Amino acid sequence: MAYLYETHLHTSEASKCAVSGAAEYIAGYKEKGYAGIIVTDHFFNGNCALSRKLPWEDWVNCFCRGYENAKKEGDRQGLDVFFGWEETFDGCDDYLVFGLDKEWLLEHPEARHWTREEQYRKVRDGGGCVIQAHPFRQRHYISRVILSSGCVDGVEVANGGHDDASYDALAFRYAQKLNKPMIAGTDIHDASAIYYDELYGIYFDKKLKSIADFVDMILNNNVASIRADDYRFCLHGHESVKIPWEIRDENDKVTNKHWKELIY
Repeated sequence: MAYLYETHLHTSEASKCAVSGAAEYIAGYKEKGYAGIIVTDHFFNGNCALSRKLPWEDWVNCFCRGYENAKKEGDRQGLDVFFGWEETFDGCDDYLVFGLDKEWLLEHPEARHWTREEQYRKVRDGGGCVIQAHPFRQRHYISRVILSSGCVDGVEVANGGHDDASYDALAFRYAQKLNKPMIAGTDIHDASAIYYDELYGIYFDKKLKSIADFVDMILNNNVASIRADDYRFCLHGHESVKIPWEIRDENDKVTNKHWKELIY
């Protein structure tokens, strides 16, 4: 038996771009056969709905409300809900962080100011993992594509927020070249999309008991399969990065590599 999980979900409690409150997602995902969801609201330097002037403890308490509200409703309806977040650097590149909790955040106010390398090192030291979200996304508000090849444990290779499937095709080949685990997520912001949009996710052969189980599965590359249409992973030779780009190493330093070296 395979167990399906949503890995990328935003709530209006903490994500400025989200439409739906956390509890609104539960019934739909349960109806669609998901074993669980991971709430990944936009963190401090991303499109967060919370004032950055709040004291850290107050900010963290508010930030966790989306997860906590989803967890409460999930427990009531019988859907597992886990905690994560999505952090942004330079308004360009985004990272899904899994495996840590509210108490860890309260103890790490310096997380607001970390570099990519510091984030990766501290998250791993804390027992978590870091996945680069939609690495090849190109939109008007993104000034450049940044590929953090050395400060991630895996790559999101299918993202439900992409109208252009080539972004996923490039991410898929990129993950293959890096030999990194792959995940897929709907990047959902509106619970009504559960019924009219394509849902993404990943399958595991075992039911997760905790977010620590998720981290263990990722770090050991034990994702059973990805829920996404296969056509999204097909390169046709015309895919391109049409905005400035840079590739960063394990020290978060820009390298002299061309993005095509990590694709073709």
